[in-house]
Amino acid sequence: MKKELRSGYTTGACAAAAAKGAALMLARQEPVSDVTIEMPGGESATFALHGQVFTEKSAACFVIKDAGDDPDVTNGAEVHAEVTSNPPQPPFVKGGGEITIVGGTGIGRVTKPGLAVPPGEWAINPVPRRMIKQSVRSVLSEFNLQHSTLCIIISIPDGEQRARKTLNARLGIIGGLSILGTTGIVRPISAKAWTDTIDAALDVARACGCDNVVLSTGRTSELAAQQHFPSLPEEACIMMGDHVAYALQACALRGFMQPFIACQFAKMLKIACGYPNTHASASELDLTMLRKWAEAAGSVPEIITLISQANTAREIAVASGFDSKLMRTVVSHAIQAASQHATGITVQPLLCGYEGDMIESET
Repeated sequence: MKKELRSGYTTGACAAAAAKGAALMLARQEPVSDVTIEMPGGESATFALHGQVFTEKSAACFVIKDAGDDPDVTNGAEVHAEVTSNPPQPPFVKGGGEITIVGGTGIGRVTKPGLAVPPGEWAINPVPRRMIKQSVRSVLSEFNLQHSTLCIIISIPDGEQRARKTLNARLGIIGGLSILGTTGIVRPISAKAWTDTIDAALDVARACGCDNVVLSTGRTSELAAQQHFPSLPEEACIMMGDHVAYALQACALRGFMQPFIACQFAKMLKIACGYPNTHASASELDLTMLRKWAEAAGSVPEIITLISQANTAREIAVASGFDSKLMRTVVSHAIQAASQHATGITVQPLLCGYEGDMIESET
């Protein structure tokens, strides 16, 4: 029986819960062990609080992020919130006092256009900002403190170190992590972190004026593409991982209709076979299909025998000396297959070797 995967919570939800907890301690002047917040979709969730401290003017605590059964780089991170109260200054803001949200240790700043917040702002996305303010305002309303002026500092102590394992710097988020999430809930879908990054990277590429992009399945292939195109802007390099169909559809939505795809032979073969996802768990390497293509293309008997006896695509590529006819055959089928994932898309394959070199390209 297949185990049901457990959902988790976004950094945005954790930040909102920590901010509410700190606001409650400031209002009550006593420790608070947990809080319940409402998610954008109407669900509610309860979070345990840690590290509670408070004075008459400020309070702080943190929530440990639980990403469920689909953990990412922020799983287990401490998401801190410090709430500081300032006397309200007349004239009062209509409908309530002012709430300011800023980033602290481990929260990045945006330096490039195309993201959800403009350059110069803390990397705290719009939905998490609304969640934080809504959660804190519920406390102010409960204690009739609507005219209070509060400063909320969100921080992740090891955020800068964790950010080094992400593509944040390339996206223009410098100095730490982003506070993200549109629903507050992390569903156990392993593609989510990748596809969110693909979307963000493509938005940055478009905002930075890139004419085209290079979609890479891995770092070695990306480096080969960068050597092949020495003047390629960093923003044009999109790490798509295994998510071929999603990346191509995302390109089409943004007007990148002739993207390059940089990958090694096994991944190119999977793309040629029409798989939307090239991960081993989502696709099978079809060497039988490769043999049929090779026969139809008139490959020499030695190549046909090699394909018939091989265990892996890499074995075929290396043992054949990256046979040019075979490589061109696979690349041609990859172009055809990729066009089925997104209307109007014509990909430009960049077939990369295993030593960071370029084997076959359409350029």
